Amino acid sequence: MLIGIVGKPNSGKTTFLNAASGTEYKVADYPFTTIEPQPGTGYVRVKCVCSEMGVKDEPQNSICVKGNRFIPVNLLDVAGLVPEAWKGRGLGNQFLDNLRRADVLIHVVDASGGTDAEGRILGAGSWDPVKDIEFLEREIAMWLKQIIMRDWQKIVRQVEAGVKALEEILAEKLAGLAIKHSHIRTAIKVCSFDHSKPSRWSDEELYIFAHQLRVIAKPIVICMNKVDKKAARINVERIKKQNIDFVPASALAEHFLRKLAEEKIIEYLPGDGDFKLISQKITEKQREVLERIREEIFHIYGSTGVQDTLNKAVFETLNMITVYPVEDVNKLTDHKGHVLPDALLVPKGTTVRELAYMIHSELGETFIYALDAKTKQRLSEDYELKDKTIIKIVSAKGLR
Repeated sequence: MLIGIVGKPNSGKTTFLNAASGTEYKVADYPFTTIEPQPGTGYVRVKCVCSEMGVKDEPQNSICVKGNRFIPVNLLDVAGLVPEAWKGRGLGNQFLDNLRRADVLIHVVDASGGTDAEGRILGAGSWDPVKDIEFLEREIAMWLKQIIMRDWQKIVRQVEAGVKALEEILAEKLAGLAIKHSHIRTAIKVCSFDHSKPSRWSDEELYIFAHQLRVIAKPIVICMNKVDKKAARINVERIKKQNIDFVPASALAEHFLRKLAEEKIIEYLPGDGDFKLISQKITEKQREVLERIREEIFHIYGSTGVQDTLNKAVFETLNMITVYPVEDVNKLTDHKGHVLPDALLVPKGTTVRELAYMIHSELGETFIYALDAKTKQRLSEDYELKDKTIIKIVSAKGLR
């Protein structure tokens, strides 16, 4: 799974990445500080099953803190997007190509309205953040439309001559963008265009199709960043009334809190709605900033929003669930004796057999049945996994 972090220059994308993953990439108040794509590892937060099962777990692929399991996800911060990037303006082509493998996009928006369309610094409140939301969606749709239109006449001839279905041709053409048959099929159905006669599609209809395909294959979660600035509060309330779905956030506050937690000055877990001071080795300036975060962010928004944004992208937008594979259903251990060693993220609707293949191809090929560690019930290969299932896969390989 790959989460792309997108937005115009100076929106706070790199600060978001640094806050979410503990990286220390350069941040500056000028456009295109980020040129090369910057990777990081973030974590989604879920309630771990260790508390429910009354055991002390020993995570191997993740982290458990006070009954909260933090599961890693790949993040990628790409160069800032400017208007007409799809034409190659700015770092447009490079930016968009870096999104090819992304499963979901987090659009970091400057909620304070302090930067123009190019990312140049203005006075807070001088720009409407809604314009940023609209322009980015159009840029990505135009990028997809441009790719689809390459060899369009050849595609039209093949489809209308009955050589191949439009869905099949586009699936082959867009495979490098992590776009699947099912995405294309759904987009065609939603648009209600005649897929047997693509020659009749107008330029506007091609754009509508590309936009719909983006919505399905590259969904966007909007993160309204910089809510620590006073001008942002007015914009956030106004945008709420426009029925735009977003997460209010302050990546800068999250980064500050995590730093103080690492230094053991405060006790704080990503996603919490407060912190606890645990050390007197704190400067007056740090104390003032902490109180501002508590009063102007926690009391108003409930959290810094960074963890909420990641969780929304993975669990709401991508519709993922967590499962815990084990080898011993009584001790809840793997073959090395680690208790609840792994927490895996899988799409809702994943079957037991599909999970076996995800763990190892041979496990899927030699699958016999599975056991639910909570109920001790035997599960068939087509059983759809539920969230927080603890499961043992029984295979012919394991019986040799």
